[in-house]
Amino acid sequence: MSFKTRYVFSASMDVTRESEGLFNEVYDEEHVPMLLEVPGVLAVSRLITEELKVAMGGKINVVPNDGVPRYSAFYQIESPEVLTSDAWAAAVEQGRWPGQVRPHTSNRQHVLRKVITSSE
Repeated sequence: MSFKTRYVFSASMDVTRESEGLFNEVYDEEHVPMLLEVPGVLAVSRLITEELKVAMGGKINVVPNDGVPRYSAFYQIESPEVLTSDAWAAAVEQGRWPGQVRPHTSNRQHVLRKVITSSE
């Protein structure tokens, strides 16, 4: 994976099964487009956790993902200040996200990382 910038913010969470359809609809159709309008947000990628099997030590291992949130979004941002800007603060409170989706999420994890190497 190649990054366009030096900073990546991740927002990971679980959502109740009964709200999963609404969660994905609002995230894709409202939340991400609104955040992409924030100055300094360059790209957004959404991911879903899957079972991990990996060859290590001469055998195939199943790596448990207990406690790992099911959904993640990775935001490529120009600087950490993007996350404290007025534009970001307004965008995360728009649309159906704060009232209809956020209450159905749990196990929320937010992490800011600085890219030290990126190649394709």
